[in-house]
Order: sequence, then C-alpha cells, then structure tokens
Amino acid sequence: MRDLAHRLLTYEAVAAKTSEPAESATLRVYEKLRQSLSAFAGVAAFESLAFRALTQAKSEASGLWAVQVAADGSLRGLGESEPQIDIDKDLPGGFPAGEGGIILIARLLGLLHIFLGEALTASLLRVTWPVEVFDDRNSAHGRNA
Repeated sequence: MRDLAHRLLTYEAVAAKTSEPAESATLRVYEKLRQSLSAFAGVAAFESLAFRALTQAKSEASGLWAVQVAADGSLRGLGESEPQIDIDKDLPGGFPAGEGGIILIARLLGLLHIFLGEALTASLLRVTWPVEVFDDRNSAHGRNA
C-alpha cells in the first residue's frame, strides 16, 4: 500500500505544479478519498476509517501527533507540519520528505482493502485517478517511462 500511496501523492504533487490549489499532496489525496468514500459509504463510515488510519499512522510518524480527524472526516493540523513532496528529488523506489503523509494514506488504503476488498477499493480509486497511476511500469513522476 505504501507504493500505491506514494504514486497517488506523486501524481497530486505533479498536478499541483500545474494548477491553482497550493495545498499539500497528502491533503489533496485525502480529500479526494474522503469525497469518494463518503458518497459511497457515508460520512460517519469514512470518519471512522480515517480515525483508525490516523491512529495507526501516528505510531510510525511522530509528525502526525498534532493531526486530528474532524466529525465530517476532514483533517485538521496536517498542513502546518507536513513537508511538501519534492518530486524532483524523489528517487524511484524511495519515499520523499512527506513520509507521514505516505504512511497515513497507505494506512487508509490498507483499511479500505481489508473492509471493501481489492476489487471494490481499486474501482473506487479508478473513479478518482487516471489508470496510469495504478500501473507499476510508470516512473516515479507519475508518467509512462
């Protein structure tokens, strides 16, 4: 799940360089997941999954201790402490400075995989992101090699 989380974050970091919103790649991925999954399972179900994922991620990334999940499932406190992903310094197979974001998204994806199964999780993700993001043959920058 870490590799998939990394690909999603890298894709959003690339998209942010060409679009207006300046929010972190982690927040962009998280918000897209929140919107998609809240529509599918409801706000309370997403909030519960997000809270569990954050609790798990905090044990691995101390920078997430200030982050909280609000009642609507949104995140509070992430943008202030999270380093931005620098895709130009990213090495294939490695993880960028935003390690806490990768861990959080990976934990959330892992829980989705457990509760929804692989096929339904993949289907929900493909509605939000282009299929190239899920192709293992893509480069670290989210483009075909």
